[in-house]
Amino acid sequence: MVENNLHSNARVIVVGVPGVGKTSVVTNAAERLNQSQSTTQVMVFGSIMLDEAKKLGIIDRDEMRKLSINTQRQLQEMAANSISGVRSVNIIIDTHLFINTIEGRYPGVPRNLLDILSPTHLIMISAAPEEIFARRMDDGTRNRDLISMDSIKNDLEVATIMIATSSVLTGAPFKIIFNHKDKLDDAVNELVDVISTKSERK
Repeated sequence: MVENNLHSNARVIVVGVPGVGKTSVVTNAAERLNQSQSTTQVMVFGSIMLDEAKKLGIIDRDEMRKLSINTQRQLQEMAANSISGVRSVNIIIDTHLFINTIEGRYPGVPRNLLDILSPTHLIMISAAPEEIFARRMDDGTRNRDLISMDSIKNDLEVATIMIATSSVLTGAPFKIIFNHKDKLDDAVNELVDVISTKSERK
């Protein structure tokens, strides 16, 4: 059973499909919280997994998606156990709800990881499909798969179902925060408010 909401600090899982600007929202929110003396640490789940995957000869995160489901499951659990040991600060866990693999969509935060991480809150960063499409087309930093507007809409629908399901499984409240073009500050404020509210209740 998930031991949810037993942490005195916020433990917030933040997810979003590629192109919603999740990293920008998370980074800015953490900076603002730390400036207000609410010590907050961002833990990028994929980076922690990659540290383990490098031992298998994997050199980047895009390669990791091609690993077998069993291997990815093992790497996920190692990363989750590493994060679960950090309890003295607010934690924002930057991750994905699902990974597109040759076998189909694999959950980025399956039930066993929710059990280990025991989140206090679940946040999904979203945006209009047109905004996501434009951002992904402009992103030259990653080796992304080819995309279409229909696939983005489908991914958003699946993500919404999965975040709601994760909330049911954990008992943690979930919220969808929209990061619209030129409205980054609004999205950051919403995330800061969630974490600040939890911190004030300690």
